[in-house]
Amino acid sequence: MEMLKGLLPRLLSPQVIVRYVVFEGKHDLDRNLLRRLRGWRTPDTAFIVLQDQDANDCKALKARLARRCAEAGRASAKVRIVCRELESWYFGDLAAVEHGLRIPNLQRYAGQRRYRTPDSIHSSSSELRKITRNAYQKVAGSRAIGPCMATDGNTSRSFRAFVAAIRTVVASA
Repeated sequence: MEMLKGLLPRLLSPQVIVRYVVFEGKHDLDRNLLRRLRGWRTPDTAFIVLQDQDANDCKALKARLARRCAEAGRASAKVRIVCRELESWYFGDLAAVEHGLRIPNLQRYAGQRRYRTPDSIHSSSSELRKITRNAYQKVAGSRAIGPCMATDGNTSRSFRAFVAAIRTVVASA
């Protein structure tokens, strides 16, 4: 969520009001998404459901969440899966990590084979801590990196799909 707070203002007009509905992990989301969506009463609201893939099958996870949204009467909700975990998106824009965490020369890792396809990095949070020599911490790091992330050009396919979903929702509003 901290990264989104830095990124979304650059994708949305100031008139758009963003509300974050945070769940206490995947099990909480699975148990309570239906209830939260059904209970939402604010008119003209668009929903984007975002979840880390981790070890799940991406397509099955997305289909399950989309079914939940439809069951709640919110079939128009966009479901996006962060391939593996959020830190994969940071590997798609190491310039933002370098700038946000003030660590020089991180961009050089972008050319390494194992980092070229960010969505396929297993345990990207561990990898990020490793290349930053433990300077990356989940909340503070995300808060610092989010405002620096480019809205275009990220090499993470799941990040680009998320940004495209935001743009689609905004265009249809």
